[in-house]
Parts: sequence; structure tokens; C-alpha cells
Amino acid sequence: MRVLATAGHVDHGKSALVRALTGMEPDRLEEERRRGLTLDLGFVWTRPDPDGEPLAFVDVPGHERFVPTMLAGVGPVPAVLFVVAADQGWQPQSEEHLAILDALGVRHAVLAVTRSDLADPGPVLADAAGRLAATSLGAVPAVAVSSVTGAGLDRLRAELGRLAAALPVPSADADVRLWLDRAFTVRGHGTVVTGTLGAGTLRVGDRLVTGDGTTVLRVRELQSLHEDRAAVGAVARVAVNVHGPGAGELRRGDVLLTPERWLRTGLVDVRIVGEPVADLPRTVTLHIGTAAVPVAVRPLGEDTARLTLDRELPLRVGDRAVLREPGGHRTPCAATVLDVRPPRLARRGAARVRAAELATMTGVPDGAAELRRRGLARRAELLAAGVPVPAAPVAGDWLADPAHWARLGERLVTEVLRHAKEHPLEPGLPAEAARHLLGLPDRELVDALAVTAPRLTVRQGRLYEAGGLGPALPPAVREAVDAVCADLARTPFRAPDADRLAALGLTRKAVAAAETAGALLRIADGIVLLPGAAARAAAVLARLPQPFTPSEARQALDTTRRVAVPLLEYLDAQGYTERVDDRRRCCRRPGNGGGRESNPPARDPRAPRF
Repeated sequence: MRVLATAGHVDHGKSALVRALTGMEPDRLEEERRRGLTLDLGFVWTRPDPDGEPLAFVDVPGHERFVPTMLAGVGPVPAVLFVVAADQGWQPQSEEHLAILDALGVRHAVLAVTRSDLADPGPVLADAAGRLAATSLGAVPAVAVSSVTGAGLDRLRAELGRLAAALPVPSADADVRLWLDRAFTVRGHGTVVTGTLGAGTLRVGDRLVTGDGTTVLRVRELQSLHEDRAAVGAVARVAVNVHGPGAGELRRGDVLLTPERWLRTGLVDVRIVGEPVADLPRTVTLHIGTAAVPVAVRPLGEDTARLTLDRELPLRVGDRAVLREPGGHRTPCAATVLDVRPPRLARRGAARVRAAELATMTGVPDGAAELRRRGLARRAELLAAGVPVPAAPVAGDWLADPAHWARLGERLVTEVLRHAKEHPLEPGLPAEAARHLLGLPDRELVDALAVTAPRLTVRQGRLYEAGGLGPALPPAVREAVDAVCADLARTPFRAPDADRLAALGLTRKAVAAAETAGALLRIADGIVLLPGAAARAAAVLARLPQPFTPSEARQALDTTRRVAVPLLEYLDAQGYTERVDDRRRCCRRPGNGGGRESNPPARDPRAPRF
């Protein structure tokens, strides 16, 4: 199916023309038929080619009071049938409708000069064709017709058929954004909404989320051109029977979306064409799809501005919208969305910097350029903003600009080395602290940076300079550690008591630093042994009759109960031993999980060997 909207001044014969083309009545309301004046949107269709696809029309009102309704009709539609009457020529609403189409960037149209039976259509046709050619529509086919005599209708059908065949075909896999132009209740079915499906595919059973993100509705039934369908692909006129809480509150201007694929935003940066930004009123109405939302305008550059919306909308980079002053006293102008997640302008001079940045943006989605501006972005957020993903994630769902990622790696190394210098007893920089220092939004980015930085290594959630040990221990701590090692050289399992450690100046922080450096093994709070003591203790215990008691272990290791009990618990945790019952243990056999000291501390080459 292809979908066109009508456009043109009031009483120029738009409805009569589509009635003649389709044999269907576009005016649904009794008052419309009684007054001969279109007040609301009408929907009819035909087949220009009996073997071709259907061509549907959204018939819009032409009166100046109903321009917002006209905008709702043409907003989601890719092409237009522009109508001018031969006996009246170009009129004010002809001009405003053309300005709206130009603002929306519509590029496909056919010009029909109606009432050619009442006046010579030649001058009007030449004048109107020239006006259209100066806009986004460009040079378009032009046909003089009469809805009364039928003159020119066959040629118009042929031109419409050629236009339909030339329209681009949107992706059937695209995310659905269905702007609603009608919502009503059908007895026995519930809420039915209609709209022009511009991209994607709707299927019975689909789940769709409302534009405010609060409600998920189920597609119960689908119709297109009054035929029941299991699925409908774009572009198409669709009627959707939706079921779920809040379905009855849907109205024109609302939107139904593919869940979790759209960003709702109330703040956008845009490029404005058609009027100097400085001359715009501070409050205008933004028209996109069928929605009409008041916005506050903050000028930034010569042709760029920030819009604050009264309510959030699902917008993407590159979306075209119309800005119109309520009452229509000014010519509508175009707004192209440049950024749907713009930065705050809190600092002095931030607006000037932002204006310079926006001047380089085209409105064409560019993943690499977007990453250069942001530095980091989630893959899902880029896609939801309508921006293609330029590269594979660096961590989880996170994407990074290569240059920014390299700078982050350099900063991380600098911060790790600085921390080690300032905290010699705790040289490892906690990963969470690194995240805050670099201003990163996610801890997994720190881990990914550390992997890519050859100068860094990660142990137990801390980052160290590569080499495994970090900076050397301070001289006083090294001297105290050497004294402990000398004590343990004579009796390797008689750990120094708290008084001895205090006398040597080995505070809890100093012991932690020595353990990190691989100079001591801490098996419990206040109990330290030599590196490798666990394996040596297990070897001694393996020579005992199995199983053995804590008392037998204490005697074999020549130590005290103060050390033996936590040492046995440490051996249990490391997989060297296991409990048989409440009193006894046995050594595990090699290859049966025995001695699973995973990632044992690297040995300090300065530590004495035994």
C-alpha cells in the first residue's frame, strides 16, 4: 500500500477529487456532508492500477481554523496530492499548506488543478507548479482535472500510480512508531485506534507501549482497508484493536511504540529553517506525526535552538517537525532534531560552546560523530535515538569513541601510579574509586580499561602497576617484615603475637601492605606467617595418621592453639584439608581438590627464602 495526503486551500475541491478518484466518501461526519466543508480527517482508497498496490488518501481540511488537523493528517504521510482550483488560483491556505510540507521535508507530490471546467487551468497550473518547485517537493507532475466532468482523471490516476511506484519502501523490521489520528470504541471489541504506519510491521498479538511509557497494550485485531489482517507492514493505513489498562484514554496525537526501543524526551536541540531563530516567539507549538505540543524556545546559534516540550515525545535524530505559532500569524518553519539527549547548559558560556557544536551537526544520524561528542554511550540508547552503532562495545553494552577511550586509559594509569605514591601501604587503587576519579558511569568500564592498559593489573578489586607487586614497601615496614621473617625462619608456624607486631610497628594497614606485596601471608586477623606456609603446613599434616585432631595438628606444626585453629580453618578454605566430623580433619589427596590456592600472592623477590 502507498499513502498520500491531500493539501490545499479550503473549498478547492480536495474531497470532491478523492471522491471521484476512489468512489468513496471521505467526509465521515454528517455536518461535513451537510455543509460541504471538511472538518476532520477522512480516509479513502483506490487502486490506480488494477494489478498494483492500493493507494490510500488522508483527506485533510483546508480551512485556516483546522490547520492543526491538517498537520495531524500530513505529519506521518510521505507524499501529497496538492490541489489548487483553476477558478480561484493560489490562496492563503495554499501557501501555508505548502510551507508545512516544505518544513516536513516532503519530496513526493502530484499537483492537481481542479475545476478546469470553470476556468482556464493553464495560468494557475504554471503558477502553482513554480511555487512547488521552489520547495522540498521540487518539480512535480501537474494535471488539470474536473471532478464534475471527469476530464483529466485518467491522467491523474496514471500520475498517482507512477508516484506510488517511486515512493521508497521502508524497512519491515523497523521499530514501530504509530501516531494515532483517531481513537474510538466498538461495541464488543473495545478501543480501536487508526493511523498511518510509516515503518515496521504490526502483528496480532504484538505488545505496544504508550507514548508516556506507562502502559503496555496488546494488539487484539488488525485491519487495513477494512480487511482483517494477521500482520500489516508499512506504509499502510491501519486500524488496531488494542486491549489493556488505559486503552480507552488514547486520543489523536498519542503514539504507540515498540517497547524498549524508543527514547522519550522533553528536551531537544534542533536546527530551524524558514525563520531566524532570534525572531521566533518564545512559545510555539511543535507538530510531529499527529502530535501537537507546546514548546519553549531557547535560541543557541543563528539557526539552532533548544526546545523544552510540555510533554515528552519519542523522538530520534533526524526527525523533521513543524514549529507553528498558535493562530497561524507567522509562516510555519521547520525543525530538524539534532540531539535528543542534549547536555545541560549550567556553566557560564556553555550555550555559546553548545551553539558551536551544533553548527557542525547535520541532523543525519552518524554513530561515529555521536560517539566523538559523547565519549561514551550505551548501544541501546544510540539505537533508540535513531543513531547507527559504529563499532563493537568496549564493555557490556557500552560504546566508546576510540580517542576518548585511549585518553581514559592514560588517565587511569596516571591515577593508579599517583595513588601508589601517595599511599605506599595501600598501593592498589580501588576500582570504584577509579570510576569516580575518571567520571565513568559504570564499574565494568574500569575493568575493561584495566585489561587494555598493559601497565596495569587487577587483584581483588584493586588496580596496581603491572609487575604484580606495586611499589616497594617503605623502609620501616620492610625492616619490620624482615624481623618477622627472621622469627618465622626458626619456628615457621609460631606466628608473632600482637605485642610483637606492635613493637615492630606492623599495624593492620602495614600488614595489609606486606600481604599485598607478597611478603607475608595473613591467615587471620593478627596472625601472619611466611608466604607458602599453607602448602608447607599441609605437607606436615599429610604425614600424620589420617584423620587427625586439632591437638595432633598443633603438636606436629609446633605451634600454639591461637595459631593452629585459624590455620586449620584457612587450610579448609583453601582446599588442603576437610572436616571428617566435629573434631577431626584429613588432608585431601592431590588431584581431588587439594591445595586449591587460586591466584596465590606473587612472591616478593626481596623476601627471604626458606
